[in-house]
Amino acid sequence: MLFILAFIILFHLAAAILLFVATIHNAWWVVSRPGVNIISDLWYTCNTTCQFIEDSHTVKAAYLQAVQATMILATILCCVSFFVFILQLFKIKQGERFILTAIIQILASLCVMIAASIYTAENKSFHKGDLQEGSFGSSYVVAWISFPMTLISGLMYLVLRKRK
Repeated sequence: MLFILAFIILFHLAAAILLFVATIHNAWWVVSRPGVNIISDLWYTCNTTCQFIEDSHTVKAAYLQAVQATMILATILCCVSFFVFILQLFKIKQGERFILTAIIQILASLCVMIAASIYTAENKSFHKGDLQEGSFGSSYVVAWISFPMTLISGLMYLVLRKRK
């Protein structure tokens, strides 16, 4: 049982780390051409200097704001579900399931899925001019990888019972 518990904790922490990396790292969109290397994330567009994404604060960029909000919410929910798991580990009776932890973790996975789906569908509207000819970056891939990890983690909490 201790081995299973350690595996679940490590799996949850790995999912949380991936969420932090996907949210913070600046490689959601990459434009690589000879002499030009531009990286764009959810907040900035960087080549040698970083600038805010054009019109990111306007109604035109509501999709981008939704991606920003849901990725931050997913990261917060994943951290909260870990703390709820630790609390439930010591507070719930033997034989009960970690339902609250599972619900919070599944909500985190849904937020990641929503954010990555919106970014996939609307990435051309976020980027102006030369930036439209790029490709998805590593943070985008990490976000999609963190989706099944958080979902599987939430499902593991649904199945997990507190045993001796």
